[in-house]
Amino acid sequence: MSDPAFRKITEEDYLRSEETSPIKHEYVDGFVYPLHGQAGASRVHNRIASNVQRIFLTATKGGPCWSYGSDMKIKLKGPEKTRYYFPDIVVVCDEDTAETYAETRPCLIVEILSQSTRQVDMTYKLSDYLSLPSLQGYLLVDSEQQAAELYKRLPGGWTTELVQDEVTLPCLNIPLNLSDIYAGVSL
Repeated sequence: MSDPAFRKITEEDYLRSEETSPIKHEYVDGFVYPLHGQAGASRVHNRIASNVQRIFLTATKGGPCWSYGSDMKIKLKGPEKTRYYFPDIVVVCDEDTAETYAETRPCLIVEILSQSTRQVDMTYKLSDYLSLPSLQGYLLVDSEQQAAELYKRLPGGWTTELVQDEVTLPCLNIPLNLSDIYAGVSL
């Protein structure tokens, strides 16, 4: 997968090569892209992810839900698309036992926005994630300023909520405070 030229590969070839690759790649309809930030995410990004993950791990303790960090892929499969993404955090309450290295039924996804990922997270991934029937919430957390936005599925469709002080997260049904997200983070 180190070939610089764009060429399509099969899903099977992607999955096989990803098992031994020293870096993570996302797969979009046959094309493979190295994951942004492979040199390492910033301290701010990691602290935000740790803060959110700590809250999620407490909320999921004892099951039936699981909260995964950025090493768990999300698989989106449809008639015209096959995609694998690595969200920063994913919560799953309905496990797909047919998949070993990817989740197909996430109920909550968190992406931490940075300069290098903001555009993709807020456009392509937003559209793809919101198309997942199992997804109840998509939380975008900014790493450059204290701001977060929640896309939340309602019976009539999706709504967007800017997180002011606190928001109740779907799927886990827990409150999430902006101050908890940014605890120990200088922004």
